[in-house]
Amino acid sequence: MNHPTDSRPLQSGTALEAVGLGLRYQGGWALRNCEFQLPVGRVCGVVGPNGAGKSTLLQLGARLLAPTEGELRVLGETRDTPELRSRVGFVAQDKPLYPSFTVAETLRLGRELNPRWDQDLAQRIVDQGELNGKARIGSLSGGQRTRVALALALAKQPELLLLDEPMADLDPLARHQLMGALMAEAAEHGTTILLSSHVLAELDGVIDHLLLVRSGRIVLAGDADELLDAHQLLTGAGDPAHLTGHTVVESRSTGRRTTALVRTGAAATDGWESTRPSLEHLLLGYLRAPAADADTPTTSTHSKAAA
Repeated sequence: MNHPTDSRPLQSGTALEAVGLGLRYQGGWALRNCEFQLPVGRVCGVVGPNGAGKSTLLQLGARLLAPTEGELRVLGETRDTPELRSRVGFVAQDKPLYPSFTVAETLRLGRELNPRWDQDLAQRIVDQGELNGKARIGSLSGGQRTRVALALALAKQPELLLLDEPMADLDPLARHQLMGALMAEAAEHGTTILLSSHVLAELDGVIDHLLLVRSGRIVLAGDADELLDAHQLLTGAGDPAHLTGHTVVESRSTGRRTTALVRTGAAATDGWESTRPSLEHLLLGYLRAPAADADTPTTSTHSKAAA
């Protein structure tokens, strides 16, 4: 079956919804008091420092972990079921595949296990990497295994696709090819994609929704454009402590010039040049900010209205 008919109904609503979500390991809380909604059909970037809880959040979405408190509703479901697993795809950081299987055997396994399998898509992704179908998974490089894992995930045609650092070990050409395949899947089928990444520039122009996780808490959540519109990058010679009508997220001084990322509902301030921050400026500002200043959750108006 080369071009399966996609029987998924057009959907609206929420793909993921966290309500008081928390998960505790023996050493402490990995996530705590997390609240957010991810609308169906969005491409959402999950950003945060190492150990912030990004992988834990994705594993909770894949139902590989169960929360200690609260809940994470996945495609409207609160429990793990075989039907839900068929609607969700997940690629973990370590790309677990059977090392003794060949590439062709791995794709055949995917075809046997997934009713909406798109063999043409899987084969195209593998062929772009010039992979030999007879090569065993255990003999492949890290980037080649990533390509096979993403071929499995995309050809499954899930409604929700969870990707944990999917591009980390890929060369620039492979990143470009596979990011294009992800965007095509989202556009053609309305697939909701949640991907974590440390490469902030990689997300710019790709994601339309954002989750920033820091110390196990959601610091930013919502529509990316609305979050950017809610902030200003102010440059001037003044003291950011004297800015009125703004909440300073983070500021940096170089000589007599100071640049401040602010949350704002006010007009531009006299003596300061105001620009709209880039996605990278926004994320770096929150990641560099002192914890007490950054860890008050900020959501877009879209997310507030949906809550």
